[in-house]
Amino acid sequence: MQKAKILLVDDRPENLLALEAILSALDQTLVRATSGEEALKALLTDDFAVILLDVQMPGMDGFETAAHIKRRERTRDIPIIFLTAINHGPHHTFRGYAAGAVDYISKPFDPWVLRAKVSVFVDLYMKNCRLKEQAALLRLQLEESTVLAELSARLASVEEQAEALTKQLAEAPDPAAAATATHLERKIAALRSALDALEA
Repeated sequence: MQKAKILLVDDRPENLLALEAILSALDQTLVRATSGEEALKALLTDDFAVILLDVQMPGMDGFETAAHIKRRERTRDIPIIFLTAINHGPHHTFRGYAAGAVDYISKPFDPWVLRAKVSVFVDLYMKNCRLKEQAALLRLQLEESTVLAELSARLASVEEQAEALTKQLAEAPDPAAAATATHLERKIAALRSALDALEA
């Protein structure tokens, strides 16, 4: 299975470097974005397991970026963990959750805790991907079994007609016609065997 992608959004390179050092042990693909705009561009082309989003950024801040992410059909279900160096109390935290965050972590944070939280979302993402693959496979198998059932029913009709034709030709004096009927029966029997093998 492919590695999950984790989007790291922070305007400070040293913070991105620290996040990469903490999360590298997860052995997933880490994607950097240094602004809200850059993060939104990355989300246009790639699927992400989780987004780590800095609250304080010049231009489009974390709250505004999260609002854009949650408005898009393609990205609205991606979990967002807000990271912030400031703490203005419960109101600030509530604003983060209201913007669609699944978690809100103040800096400096415990690297072990952050890694464990991100790991949970990566595992959920991987399981969801596997479920989607299995669902697609089941749909394909269902379509195939429907087609095979239809073919089997049509072949049964041909078998009946061939049997009736063979009976008619058996009474006729023409040996060539009887040989043709026998040849047809063999072909139909081979087709039935092939179809039975496919259904099995």
